Amino acid sequence: MREKIQNPILHGFHPDPSIIRVGEDYYIATSTFEWWPGIRLHHSVDLKNWELLPYPLNSVSQLDLRGVGASQGIWAPCLTYDQGTFYLLYTIVRSFYCNMYDTENYLITASDITGPWSEPIALNNFGFDPSFFHDDDGRKYMVSMVTDHRVPKKYAGRLVLQEYDSVQKKMTGPVKDIYQGDKIFLEGPHIFKRKDWYYLFAADTGTGEGHGQTILRSRNVWGPYEMFQADFMRRDNENEAYSILTSRHHEDILLQKSGHCDLVETPDGEWYAVHLCGRASRDRNPEDAKRFPKSRRYMLGRETAIQKMRWTQDDWLVLAAGGNTPQEETEGPVLREAMDCKMQRLTRDDFEDKTLHLDYQSLRIPMDERYLSLTARPGWLRMYGRSGLSSKFSQTLIARRMTQYHMEASACMEFEPEIFKQMAGLIFLYDTDNYLYLHVSFDEEIGKCITLLKAENKKYAYLTDYISVRENQAVILKLEIAENMVQFYYGNDEMNMLKIGPPVNAGFLSDEACDEGWFTGAMIGICCQDLTGFGKYADFDYFELKETEVKDGSIGIKGIR
Repeated sequence: MREKIQNPILHGFHPDPSIIRVGEDYYIATSTFEWWPGIRLHHSVDLKNWELLPYPLNSVSQLDLRGVGASQGIWAPCLTYDQGTFYLLYTIVRSFYCNMYDTENYLITASDITGPWSEPIALNNFGFDPSFFHDDDGRKYMVSMVTDHRVPKKYAGRLVLQEYDSVQKKMTGPVKDIYQGDKIFLEGPHIFKRKDWYYLFAADTGTGEGHGQTILRSRNVWGPYEMFQADFMRRDNENEAYSILTSRHHEDILLQKSGHCDLVETPDGEWYAVHLCGRASRDRNPEDAKRFPKSRRYMLGRETAIQKMRWTQDDWLVLAAGGNTPQEETEGPVLREAMDCKMQRLTRDDFEDKTLHLDYQSLRIPMDERYLSLTARPGWLRMYGRSGLSSKFSQTLIARRMTQYHMEASACMEFEPEIFKQMAGLIFLYDTDNYLYLHVSFDEEIGKCITLLKAENKKYAYLTDYISVRENQAVILKLEIAENMVQFYYGNDEMNMLKIGPPVNAGFLSDEACDEGWFTGAMIGICCQDLTGFGKYADFDYFELKETEVKDGSIGIKGIR
């Protein structure tokens, strides 16, 4: 029995997938960057339906992201399993928009995928994207890319290998280059072994629309490695890799930016590759944009897709569908019996539980009792106002991922501000410099009021006047997303909402449009600020986020399906 799998399999902001199988169970780890807790884990039994698991980095002793910049933090986790132990490698990037990167690499372990996970073990810091390889003889190695601050760089790209001592829990022995590229840049490396070959599986050509995946092999783990080259691998210049998977020459397909793969073998000996991808909006950067002029904008960020693979007669790995273009649909694995394995997604949260749902994340720090409470007023979420929305240290905010280009979000809130420095509401954001914020505050002349604030790369504008709202009464806040446009609403009755502000082009909430961060994706959430320092709170009765149907029956272009 087989089923078709529709891509992407993880919608919205789920980049850099790493996959393993343990028995009949599959697990994927993805990057979380500045969002806390660290590293998203998903579980599946059919490679089609995925359930969110507890985060492995969920304590301040394991992860402290205070002060890290947008799109820094946790990069490219690598999940492996050996002899009853789960191994999870990851990078914490603390300095990136500079000449010398700070890329701290760590390892945590667990006997159960749901934890508890160990305290971090420090590894080498040559670069990001660390990956473990467990050899047949019990030896363990870590491969990673190398950052180079020299001007000019010695190589376009380098990968290094070093052994890991699991008894002493530290890196040991020499560090050796196993790849030096004059023109072709490789990152996101994984090593695996099949028959007598060591395969080096690496992402190539950046992480934008030119992204791809290449494969090399050697008879020795230390190399030298030979890159697979075939006639179906189109190259327009010498800087392009020989990619077994890429969308760089097919701008019209759904799955753009495809690359950064990892591999898994099913119990029946079939092979699948998970990879990051992006679905473009219809919006583009202007011609005079600071970065990526005229580029398409990807509000959903980079997502996770899957492709069925096959081995050639001469032991190279290729797409089962042929060529090197990612497919929207792939054939699923053999299922031994019919399984009811569709995972339930959170839509409306009435805050009845004593802990937050796993789908929420906060910025850089945990939302402990200083920031919110689910027990102070049972059935409500109480959020205590802290720092402003530009803070990289202590803001009260929780959010969930934008997963499609047609969505609705709403929240019911009770909040009685006493001064203009107290705010709370519904937020649609990319990072601390880019957001749309529908919020209740206070004005000296009007009193309690509502307004809509836009922040675009540190340029701020109110898109409506201060509008008076009733004191001591709950207000409902709502937004509707249709492709790259968003309309905000407010009111006291869900069936009788009022528009506030004009329709806004929200395409600037994307990887390509933001000046500082460009590796995450748009998020939708609720938050509270009190710039007086007294911690004025807002109570939320519910928060709802759901995908909606395309009202006119037409999507327009494939990129916004």
